[in-house]
Amino acid sequence: MTGSNDKKKNPSAAARGSQLASNFTVSIHYDSRLYREDIASSIVHARMLGRQGIIHSDDVNKIVDGLSKIALEIENDEFVWKSDIEDIHMNIESRLYELIGDPAGKLHTGRSRNDQVATDTRLWTEAACGRAFNAVGALQSALVNLAEQHVNTIVPGYTHMQRGQPIVFAHHLLAYFEMFDRDATRFAQAAESTDTMPLGSGAIAGVTYPIDRKWVAEQLDFTEISRNSIDAVSDRDFIVEFLTASSLTMAHLSRLAEELVIWSSDEFGFVKLSDEYTSGSSIMPQKRNPDFAELIRGKTGRVYGALMALLTTIKGLPLAYNRDLQEDKEGLFDTADTVIESLESAAGMVNSITVDTDRMKQAAEQSLMLATDIADYLVAKDVPFREAYIAVSDLSKKCVARGIGFSNLTISDFQEVSDLFEADVMEITLESAVAARNIPGGTAPNRVSEAIAEAKQMLAGLD
Repeated sequence: MTGSNDKKKNPSAAARGSQLASNFTVSIHYDSRLYREDIASSIVHARMLGRQGIIHSDDVNKIVDGLSKIALEIENDEFVWKSDIEDIHMNIESRLYELIGDPAGKLHTGRSRNDQVATDTRLWTEAACGRAFNAVGALQSALVNLAEQHVNTIVPGYTHMQRGQPIVFAHHLLAYFEMFDRDATRFAQAAESTDTMPLGSGAIAGVTYPIDRKWVAEQLDFTEISRNSIDAVSDRDFIVEFLTASSLTMAHLSRLAEELVIWSSDEFGFVKLSDEYTSGSSIMPQKRNPDFAELIRGKTGRVYGALMALLTTIKGLPLAYNRDLQEDKEGLFDTADTVIESLESAAGMVNSITVDTDRMKQAAEQSLMLATDIADYLVAKDVPFREAYIAVSDLSKKCVARGIGFSNLTISDFQEVSDLFEADVMEITLESAVAARNIPGGTAPNRVSEAIAEAKQMLAGLD
C-alpha cells in the first residue's frame, strides 16, 4: 500500500508527462553549435531592417551591440544556456531582452524561425564542407609524400585477396589519392549546394516588409537567394549531399584502414604503425593493436546511419516546414565531427608509417605473379593469348607441385609447355614486369613518377 509520504516524494504522472513533453521538443543541447551562424545572420538581418527603414537605427545599434556581447559570452563560456527555452534562437533572443530590453523584440521582424534555422544550417554546413575538403587534401598530401619514397618498391598487387601481379607500392597509394580526389570534388559540390540564402522566406509564404534579400545574401556571402519560399524553408537536400559525400569518404577511409590493419599484421608485415596510432593489449604485452584504423573502419557505419536517417525523415514530409526537420542536425554535426577526425587520423597514420620494403619484395618473389608476363612473352611470338594462358597455367601447376617459383625453373621446363620459349624468358623479373606497364595509369615507375608530379601540382593548386 502506498503511503501519503510517497505521494509527496514522487511527481504525479501528469507532472512527469509534462516534463517529458517539454524535454522531447528541446534541441538546445545540440543546436547551440549554430551560435556563430545565428548571431551573424541576426546582425545582418537587423542592419538590413535599419537600411530599409523598417526599424529605427538606434534600435539596430542596440541589437547589434547586444548580439556582439552575447557572442563574446558564448566564446568565453559565460553564456547560460537554458533548457527550458527550447532552442538556440530563443535562448539568444531571451538573453538579448535581458541586455537591451524592448528593442530585442524588433529583431524578429520580417523573419521566421523556419527561414532563420535554414539559413544558419546552410552557413554551418558550408563551413563543414570546407573543413572536410581541407582534411581530404591533407590526407592526399600524406599519401603523395609516402608514394614519392616508394616509386621503386615492389609489392604484390592483389585481386580477390590473392597475389595477382607485381606493382610498385607508390602506385597502390596513388589509387587512394584518386578516391579521395573524388571525395574532395563531392565536398566542393556539396558546398555549392548550400550557397543559396533562404532568409526572407518567412514561415512559408514570404514576408510583407520591404526587405532587401540580395543585400543580406551579399553580407552573408551567399551567391544567390532562394526562388521559392515554400521550398526554401523545407529543403534539406544540401545536408543529404554533405552526408553522401561523407559516406563515400568514410567508405574510402575504411578501405584504407582495412589495408593498414592487414599490412601491419604479423602475417603480412608490410608496414608498422607508430605507437601514437596503436595501443597495447590489456592482457597480451607483446601486442600493438591498430586501434585508430579499426575505429575509422567502425565509425563508417554511424555516418551511413546519419544519411539513411535523414533520407527516411524527408521522404514523406508534406510541404513546407515540419518539426521532423529538427532531426537533421544531430546527424549532421556528428557526421562532420566523425569524417573530419577520421581524415585527420588517417593522415597522421600515413605520415607515421614505417614501410618494410624487403618484406614486400620477398612476398612478391615468393609467388607466381609473373605468370601474365610469361604469357605475354608467348603472345609477342604470335601465340593467341588463350593458348598462351593455357601453357603458362600448366607451367604454374608444375611450380606449385614442386613448391618453387618461375625463377627456379630451367629453360627445359619452359620448353616442355611450349617450344617457343627461349633463354631470354629467364630475363623476365619483377622489375621488368612493372617497367613493362609503361602506359598512362600503369605501374611502371616512370609513369608513377609522372602521376606523383601531377598529384603534387593538383594539390598545389588548392593552396
